[in-house]
Amino acid sequence: MSVADMVDTSPLKTRPVEPTFMDTLKAYVALTKPRIAVMLVFTAAAAMVVAAGGVPEWRHALLGLIGLVLSAGGSAAVNMWYDRDIDAVMSRTSRRPLPAGVIAPGRALAFGLALGLASVLVLGFGVNWLTAGLCLAGYVYYAWFYTMVLKRHTPQNIVVGGGAGSFPPLVGWAAVTGHVSLTAWLMFAVIFLWTPPHFWALALYKNADYKRAGVPMMPVSRGSRTTKRQMSVYAVLLLAASLALLPSVHAKLIYAAVAVIQGGAFLVINLRLLAAPDDEMKWAKRTFFASLLYVPAIFLAIVLCQF
Repeated sequence: MSVADMVDTSPLKTRPVEPTFMDTLKAYVALTKPRIAVMLVFTAAAAMVVAAGGVPEWRHALLGLIGLVLSAGGSAAVNMWYDRDIDAVMSRTSRRPLPAGVIAPGRALAFGLALGLASVLVLGFGVNWLTAGLCLAGYVYYAWFYTMVLKRHTPQNIVVGGGAGSFPPLVGWAAVTGHVSLTAWLMFAVIFLWTPPHFWALALYKNADYKRAGVPMMPVSRGSRTTKRQMSVYAVLLLAASLALLPSVHAKLIYAAVAVIQGGAFLVINLRLLAAPDDEMKWAKRTFFASLLYVPAIFLAIVLCQF
């Protein structure tokens, strides 16, 4: 008998590699969806600047952003805990911490709930209870209403669920002023109306993933043609909402130019997507990447036009 024959090389006997401390730490960070949190913090900070008419008082601003990060991260963790079954069958999400087996479901849920509670305490005692209440509303909206009620049951999941990502301007405004104004609600509306064309563009070219997971996204339930038409309508409404913010900025002509150019370009891209064949994904991808630039551009313009 050779040495090779004496060594069991069967893959069935291979032991799974235990995750290291750094692997686990990275997995917990991933549970919070940090890239989305960056966008939420940016829109909240922009609202703070507009509300203060310049640089806001640093203590409330900093605590407000910390509380928002905790809330956003906590709701994202609960979302991943609940969606671990469909995440496992979608190529886009199959490597997330729960499907990959790096974090146990119970620990992910506990982590998400703990972050949500910490957010309320930080904001309530460190800023004001209106800010804490708004952040809690956004947490519940995303973790429960969107994730557990809407996502798997209606093709309008993204339309109604868009409110979850729209809360940060309200949170930022309340943290600085102690109240919420019409301008904050208009900033809310910009994000709310941007959400359908943003996510539906992704859903168009990831349609097979959503079908496999049984998630009734608009392209799955109503088809590409209906989805594209509705995206174009939302792009028009988005342009109108961005222009409604004009009275709230100081450099009105500059902001108007940015809003018209940015919103007009986004509308044209959506119309070009509408004209494209339904089996061609090139313009769906271009629309998605264009949407990633839209919110930062508009909110940065709002901030810069305050000075």
